[in-house]
Amino acid sequence: MYENETNRLSRLTAILTQLQTKRLITATSLADKFQVSIRTIYRDIRALEQSGVPIITEEGKGYTLMEGYKIPPVMFTENQANALILAEQLVLKNKDSSFVKDYVEAIDKIKAVLGYSLKDKANLLAERTRFNQNSNSEKNSNNLSQLQFALTNFCLTKIEYSNEANNITSRLIEPFALVSTTENWLLVAWCRLRKEFRYFRLDRIKHLEILSNKFSPHKMTLQEFFDKSH
Repeated sequence: MYENETNRLSRLTAILTQLQTKRLITATSLADKFQVSIRTIYRDIRALEQSGVPIITEEGKGYTLMEGYKIPPVMFTENQANALILAEQLVLKNKDSSFVKDYVEAIDKIKAVLGYSLKDKANLLAERTRFNQNSNSEKNSNNLSQLQFALTNFCLTKIEYSNEANNITSRLIEPFALVSTTENWLLVAWCRLRKEFRYFRLDRIKHLEILSNKFSPHKMTLQEFFDKSH
C-alpha cells in the first residue's frame, strides 16, 4: 500500500527543515523522529536530491547541506538569534505540551535560515542556558545580551563585581553558561583572579567590557559542569 502523499510531502518538508537546522544529521535520528524505517529516509533523501536540494553525504557520519543553502529572505542579527534561543528556554517550561511543540518547531524553522556560524552559536547557547521559573517578575540586569555574545564568541570579559558587602573587585572572566534561578540570573564563568569556575549574579555586575581577546572554549557541557561541581 502506497504511503499517503500528503504525509510524505509533510515529512520531506520537515526533513529539509531539520537539515537546515542542524549541521549534521543521521538517517537513524531522522527515522526515529518521524517514526519510519531507515530505508524510507534513504528514499526521502534521494527525492530531495532529485528535486535539486544540495545534500552532501558524509560517510559514516550523516547528511549535511551545502554551505550557503538556506531559505530566504529572513535574516537575523546575532543578538536577535540569541534572544530567540533564550525565549525558547523559557517556553520549554510551559505546561501546555501543544504550545511547546509548536514553538520548538517554529524555532527549528528560524534556526534553519541562520548561516552555519550563527547556527552553531545558537545551538551552543541553547546548550549553555538553563531557565527555572522566576518568581520575581522584575529584571534588574542590563548585561544578558552582551554576555550571550561573549559566551558564544569566546570573548574574554572584564567586569566590576560587587559582593554582598558591596566591595567591588575587577575580574577577568571566561563566560561559560547562563542559569536562571528563582530569584536571579547567574553567570557561570572561569574567573582568572580566583583560578576556578565561579557563579556571578548579573545584578551585581556594575560594569562590563567585552574584550577583543579570545579564550579557549571549555571542553565540557553544562551538565558535566553541574555533575563535577555538586
